[in-house]
Amino acid sequence: MIKIEGSYLEGGGQIVRTAVALSSIMSKSIEIINIRKGRTKPGLKNQHIHAIKALQKLCGAKVEGLVLGGEHLIFQPKKLKSKTLNIDIKTAGSITLLLQSLLIPCLFLDKKITLRIKGGTCTNWSMPVEFLENVLLQYFEPYCDKLKLKQEKRGYYPKGGGKIEIKLKPKFNEHPIEKINQGKLVLIKGISHASKSLENAKVAERQAKKAKELLKKYEVPIKITVEYSDTLSIGSGITLWAIFENEQGDKEVILGSDSLGARGKKSEIVGKEAAEKLIKEIDNGACVDLHSADNLIPLMAFLPGSKIKVGEISKHTLTNIYTVEKFFGKIFEVKNNIITRSQQV
Repeated sequence: MIKIEGSYLEGGGQIVRTAVALSSIMSKSIEIINIRKGRTKPGLKNQHIHAIKALQKLCGAKVEGLVLGGEHLIFQPKKLKSKTLNIDIKTAGSITLLLQSLLIPCLFLDKKITLRIKGGTCTNWSMPVEFLENVLLQYFEPYCDKLKLKQEKRGYYPKGGGKIEIKLKPKFNEHPIEKINQGKLVLIKGISHASKSLENAKVAERQAKKAKELLKKYEVPIKITVEYSDTLSIGSGITLWAIFENEQGDKEVILGSDSLGARGKKSEIVGKEAAEKLIKEIDNGACVDLHSADNLIPLMAFLPGSKIKVGEISKHTLTNIYTVEKFFGKIFEVKNNIITRSQQV
């Protein structure tokens, strides 16, 4: 049984999500201790429990310690099997964080799978669904025959109520991810969104306008869609992504950023935050953005020879490397902001 220290480095729920994902793929039992030990409220949260229960259904795992606030977990998987999953987090718990546990195992199923999930689509400390769809899933597409995400309803904190559906047909191969040359910036896109009750105040338009003001220095087309939705809680946010091409005109790199609105926070500040994050990634020469990088580490573990260049190495990325190497041994090298997965199988 693989033993994992849940308080290591960043010490958050990511260790749990990554560990159970790898456990289910590799059919290796794990024991995690001191889960989220350094947090104000340590232990398992609601979205962790729903992620583990979903994986339990996919791989018939025997689980001990699956309780709210639990700091010790044992997960003993059997073989992964495809099935439709309907998951209701019942709070504004992050849908995208829950998917950190599910997406990579889905690539190793024998047939297509449908995931229907209710929860928070735009929440603090996690990528919004717009980022997942337009940035991160671009890395997963080469390993699928079919990959489609539909956001049926947005869900802001605190009530959530967001709904998404993912349909995925796996076609896994070991083609490595190689993102070390940024290429030429050709386009910046985005989605600026808000609750319908904020439409008269033009919140989404103001977020988009401020972002455009800062990004126009790159002298490329900027296309930011404005959207308003009926939501259970009032909220807003903006997701941006920059698209680069190589000399052959093929899409080489995609970098993302985002920012969320909050009560008392001016719309212009929301747009400014997202734009400044994207500018930092572009100007740092990143080929994979800060938030995509840590999510790619578990996928790269199965793709020998993968190599990505980031603007900076985050604690989340180092934490995921630690977790992955509990299963694979020493397979990653981090040097000059380039993360390399060795050729070792």
